[in-house]
Amino acid sequence: MIILESTRRIHGVMESKEIEMIRGPLLFVKVSSGVAFDEVVEVELQDGEKRRGRVLDVSKNLAVIQIFEGTTGIGSLGTTVRFLGETFEVGVSEDMLGRIFDGLGNPIDGGPMVIATEKRDINGDPLNPASRAYPKDFIQTGVSAIDVMNTLVRGQKLPIFSGGGLPHNMLAAQIARQAVVRGEEEEFAVVFAAVGIKYDDFLFFKRFFEESGAKNKVAMFVNLANEPAMIRLITPRVALTLAEYLAYEKDMHILAIITDMTNYAEALREISAAREEIPGRQGYPGYMYSDFASIYERAGRAIGKKGSITQMPILSMPNDDITHPIPDLTGYITEGQIVLDRGLFNKGIYPPINVLMSLSRLMKEGIGPDKTREDHGDVYNQLYAAYSRAQELRSLATIIGEESLSSTDKLYLRFAESFERTFINQSPTENRSIEQSLDLAWSILSILPESELTNIRTELINKYYKKGMEAEPK
Repeated sequence: MIILESTRRIHGVMESKEIEMIRGPLLFVKVSSGVAFDEVVEVELQDGEKRRGRVLDVSKNLAVIQIFEGTTGIGSLGTTVRFLGETFEVGVSEDMLGRIFDGLGNPIDGGPMVIATEKRDINGDPLNPASRAYPKDFIQTGVSAIDVMNTLVRGQKLPIFSGGGLPHNMLAAQIARQAVVRGEEEEFAVVFAAVGIKYDDFLFFKRFFEESGAKNKVAMFVNLANEPAMIRLITPRVALTLAEYLAYEKDMHILAIITDMTNYAEALREISAAREEIPGRQGYPGYMYSDFASIYERAGRAIGKKGSITQMPILSMPNDDITHPIPDLTGYITEGQIVLDRGLFNKGIYPPINVLMSLSRLMKEGIGPDKTREDHGDVYNQLYAAYSRAQELRSLATIIGEESLSSTDKLYLRFAESFERTFINQSPTENRSIEQSLDLAWSILSILPESELTNIRTELINKYYKKGMEAEPK
């Protein structure tokens, strides 16, 4: 093949006009040495249209480029590829709160352009493990099943495992609206990244934040399902770049919510297939674990910094399979998971959180007398033990019949029904304080005889146990 124009750097920019191949969203370009991985690229078409991309791989004299807007309309002749000698950066500012952006950080809400305080690499600045502070401060979401049973702490990464048709979007919006760091509400903000969502879902989030009054503390980054897969890989990184700036430069406590990581993983698989890489489990690339980690590990607290980033990535499990590579790898990286249950959803319970399958590994660091309340740990242990026994008794009752159970066993069944209908179930607009959630838990535990509360200290039973009171299911 004849090289139409040699490639060389002029003022940091290298040009090439030799398109070797176009495959899906990827552009294979002949270059000389000096092209770097992750370098930003500008592609100018024959009609003058310009598109952006980044270098995905460099092998000898061939560069593989991701085109953010897709390769449709790009021809092998008359196209100029410019390697700009820099990585992808996005402008960040406090003024981005209350605004809506596309996946590349451009405003799409009709407002003015944001004047950036500074530009930052979307890949972030990795925290030295030795400089990380241990997550320990309680974040109140207003959702009882999370606050009491799967406590979220500042600097934690706690994903939500959902399934098709389950209300993870509603739960994500509710948490974004209600979440507060107790005593420091004025320093709290939400960075919300919607990855590969439908336009209807975008309108839902937009209206929800506007009508709930939470819009001014939320920065939204939206990548729609009909947009190129490339942008899905960029969107969460752009959002987390703003989160890092607000947390570590402006001393804010940031809750970063990313939905849906399954769409992100599908885009990763699509790009991997276009590159003809050897597939891993179920066709996903073998490096998906490290790629996920490059996103999840951007949560945390840094020694000497007042701010923090707490992450709640949301993913829909294909076929409700928790062993699928996406939730499986996510579980290895993050500090627990909140699992939504289709059985509870079919009962009309919202949020349908399966507390027995859910876990917050850092929960013990965020509860106690100075953070939530003195009885929190004991109440959690008792609720978990009682509900677990009730589930076993439900299975037994389907075999031998409920009339064959003892009177105490029947109380456990009543407890389970009340726990689901009264404690787990709450309105999407209901914002419960941790004190309200714990008081409600004690009311439900009062269905059981005092002798059954073996996981609670005597002095706490004497103080909080509501003798003679029972919480009837709604």
